[in-house]
Amino acid sequence: MDDRPIGVLDSGIGGITVLKELKKILPNENFVYLGDTKNFPYGEKSKDEIIDYTRTNIKLLLNENVKLVVIACGTATSQALDMVKTEFEIPIIGIIEPTVNYISKLKLNKIGVIATTGTIRSGVWEKKIKEKNKNINVINRACPLLASIAEEGKAKSEESLKAIHEYMKIFKEHNVDTIILGCTHYPIYNEIIKNEFEYDVNLINTGISVANDVKRLLEDNNMKNNVKNGEDKVIVTENISEFDKKIEKILKN
Repeated sequence: MDDRPIGVLDSGIGGITVLKELKKILPNENFVYLGDTKNFPYGEKSKDEIIDYTRTNIKLLLNENVKLVVIACGTATSQALDMVKTEFEIPIIGIIEPTVNYISKLKLNKIGVIATTGTIRSGVWEKKIKEKNKNINVINRACPLLASIAEEGKAKSEESLKAIHEYMKIFKEHNVDTIILGCTHYPIYNEIIKNEFEYDVNLINTGISVANDVKRLLEDNNMKNNVKNGEDKVIVTENISEFDKKIEKILKN
């Protein structure tokens, strides 16, 4: 048994979609959520900046005595995960590897990936997917506006509808029916994205795969908290108006 909290970090509110899945499958665990609101958004930042932010945020979480860290951010996972895993002894899990392991079991011939500009530019999703299935066709699309729109609480605005309509064109042209939501802000747009298609589209929420991996890690290492009804703590690096209300809305939906 280990009653220390699990640390979850993101550039803003997007990682709450991962925290939501973690809480579903691990209701007894305590969580500390860190939103790096001071440095949001990560998508256009350099790799060195993102590594520095991620390193600093992990240190902040270590001050909260966390037992493991979930990098609930696609950009930080793609740019910084490999580096910080060599620098810290604590287990650190990103969103890419668990999701790729999951989709490798689906036997797909073609898949779409939407993420921030930095994540798509890194090519990590396509590289990892092709390591499992070298013949799969991976269609990537950077969606630079969506994280910022979500942070502003305008996910159902006319601006978001227009952006998603534009971003989904490439997938409709290629009849893609499975899309990885490679930024943790994107599950907020599930309904809007699905409505863009005249056929059923399977949207892969990375939080589900991450939650299952965390559960396995805790069980395998006897690190689960057996006390019922875990508690949550939220930290931000810069105070943002109505941040708590936005978090509560995502957790309830």
